[in-house]
Amino acid sequence: MKRILVVDDESQLLRALRINLRARAYEVETAQDGAAALAAVARRPPDVVVLDLGLPGISGLEVITGLRGWTRVPIIVLSGRADPADKVEALDAGADDYVTKPFNMDELLARIRAALRHHTGQAPQQVTFGDHTVDLAAHRITRRCPAPATPTDGEPAAPPGGEPAVHLTPTEWKILTVLLRHPGALVQSQWLLTEVWGPHYRTETDHLRFHIAQLRRKLEPDPAHPRHLLTEVGLGYRYQP
Repeated sequence: MKRILVVDDESQLLRALRINLRARAYEVETAQDGAAALAAVARRPPDVVVLDLGLPGISGLEVITGLRGWTRVPIIVLSGRADPADKVEALDAGADDYVTKPFNMDELLARIRAALRHHTGQAPQQVTFGDHTVDLAAHRITRRCPAPATPTDGEPAAPPGGEPAVHLTPTEWKILTVLLRHPGALVQSQWLLTEVWGPHYRTETDHLRFHIAQLRRKLEPDPAHPRHLLTEVGLGYRYQP
């Protein structure tokens, strides 16, 4: 059974989260201030921490900084602070995701599942979303649609199964692989840039936006309204299965 530590100074919210999480077979521990949160993690590390920022005494931001000094436990911030600057500060301090209050319980549960997948290092070799099947090991993408009579736009001819292959550049492959290996999780722009291009490119967000747009053009049914390769404005990107 996965353990979740919920840290918030609102008793009613703690009770609601405890009921909902236990109903879904999670073991739940709660804390109402930053000092109690740090002590709880040190005493028995949870699988996920759900953390408010506005805590009495030690702030939520200080809790994140303290935990990141010795543990990689996933931290999902659950806060009423909607300012992008607060989100960026929390993520830069080491939080893995950020959910704004008031929140949808199903969305929070999905973020928790994504954090657990990320933390356990699940790395599927084949992913299907929309009309596309991505084979990460073979570096091959096929789509479920009739093959054209003749290849166009420089794309390769259909493979023996009748499904035309989708061509990606090496850079597009790197970006897509990182996103697919963290389904549902927020991938920060700076981290994604470092993974694909290296640490000297952490601020080159225009590079990233261009290649994400190309991926959407090739993989999304409606690139202007993506359903799977999502932008979290000011924060990063998310692959939504």
